[in-house]
Amino acid sequence: MTKDLKRMETALRKQALAYPEVTEDFPWGHRALKVKGKAFLFLSLEKGELSFSMKLPASGAAALTLPFTEPTAYGLGKHGWVTATLPAGKRVPPLDLFRGWVEESYRSIAPKTVLRKLDGASGGSTKAR
Repeated sequence: MTKDLKRMETALRKQALAYPEVTEDFPWGHRALKVKGKAFLFLSLEKGELSFSMKLPASGAAALTLPFTEPTAYGLGKHGWVTATLPAGKRVPPLDLFRGWVEESYRSIAPKTVLRKLDGASGGSTKAR
């Protein structure tokens, strides 16, 4: 596994954990980040590749045009979930692209009361890092 992929996994995990009321769980041996018990990001770094899945109701169609994405398995794809898989040794897309996806997924899953905490705490900013 490359250092770039490990750094990316760490950055996405840190971003997700910075949002209000997020917990981390490990169902099926994979990292799941949840808000109020509902998953919004799955992360897996193993066998030389980083894979992450998130719900993208607004940008999912555009995301699925990229060569490293596909609808998430287990029927989640039909509900707007997208999985990105980045193999080691390949050029890694910009982290900011994925940061936006993580935020979109969090906002699509988090209850409105939690989103008010996020928007109030950040002065209206939409970035948690």
